Amino acid sequence: MDKRPLLLRIVGVILIVLAIALILILSLVKQQNDKEGAFLCKMVANTPGMSMDQCPAHQDPTSWLLLIGFSIAFIVLASGILLILLTFSMQPLNTDTPRQTVDSSKLDEDSRKVYDLLVQKEGSMYQNDLIKETGFSKVHITRVLDKLEASKILERRRRGMSNIVILR
Repeated sequence: MDKRPLLLRIVGVILIVLAIALILILSLVKQQNDKEGAFLCKMVANTPGMSMDQCPAHQDPTSWLLLIGFSIAFIVLASGILLILLTFSMQPLNTDTPRQTVDSSKLDEDSRKVYDLLVQKEGSMYQNDLIKETGFSKVHITRVLDKLEASKILERRRRGMSNIVILR
């Protein structure tokens, strides 16, 4: 059974929890920073001979650092959500169901070679691995797989930049 969707979902949840915790902490720091800034501005306003340009709160880089922190937190949050959504598009491989029996003597030589390889590999292989193991070109393996898929012997599912080929 493919455990990648479960692992990605767990990582996604961890990223979301960390992002929410970071956002809460940054919010508390921002509130405290705003209170201190208001207090400093009030003190400068009440001090004769000082202008607001001299207020330390206006020269403090903390606001920019908080903005960067919030940006990072929202990027982490979006990444976690994206990982979880990605796992929903990944269909689990159902290798526990019994496969149909195929009379391989009715298959041509190339189709039989692909079918036998899939049986040896417990019913599923990446299309790129089939190309390597059979020595067929990409075009030739695609034609063989098209024929087997039309006969309802196997199916191809998209996995990233490749296909996974699964016996039915």
